[in-house]
Amino acid sequence: MQLRKLASSFVVIAGLVGSSFSAFAAEPENTMVISLKGGDVTVALRPDLAPKHVEQIKALVREGAYDNVAFHRVIDGFMAQTGDVEFGNMKSGYNAERAGTGGSKKPDLPAEFSTSEHFVRGTVGMARAQNPNSANSQFFIMYAPNPGLDGDYTIVGNVESGMEFVDGIKKGDAAANGVVSSPDRMIKVRIASDGK
Repeated sequence: MQLRKLASSFVVIAGLVGSSFSAFAAEPENTMVISLKGGDVTVALRPDLAPKHVEQIKALVREGAYDNVAFHRVIDGFMAQTGDVEFGNMKSGYNAERAGTGGSKKPDLPAEFSTSEHFVRGTVGMARAQNPNSANSQFFIMYAPNPGLDGDYTIVGNVESGMEFVDGIKKGDAAANGVVSSPDRMIKVRIASDGK
């Protein structure tokens, strides 16, 4: 699957690693909070860019589907990928060989590519297979700008705070396309309007 098993041929533009967060601020109903081992990461979801993707993410969050899901593929200077609710749950059903190949029981989504926003540090995008209309539950958080993704992957949000905790996620083996052994996980994920 493309960003599920994305070839590491994308060129990461070194030197543009500066903090480039969007000025977009989400209300609590569109704010996702990801609890990591180091602390909470707050993501402003972007229904203005990708309403179907955001709706599916929020439904999965509210089902508890993202809780305990591994960051199965993490490439230093590129991105941290998670969200495989089928094979990535580290408390039930984790499969190290298949993590990154699954999705959820919900249908795949039609692409909602944006030309007005770009993949920069802190951008949250949807992983997909080669078919542009195959995003389901997996997403990734960018460590650095990567214009090669612009217009080819759906942007669903931007990190508002806690990027330092994303930086602390265990990195994968570069020779193995970022596959992580004994990966870190999303401990708990919630929508801010739902309370603790």
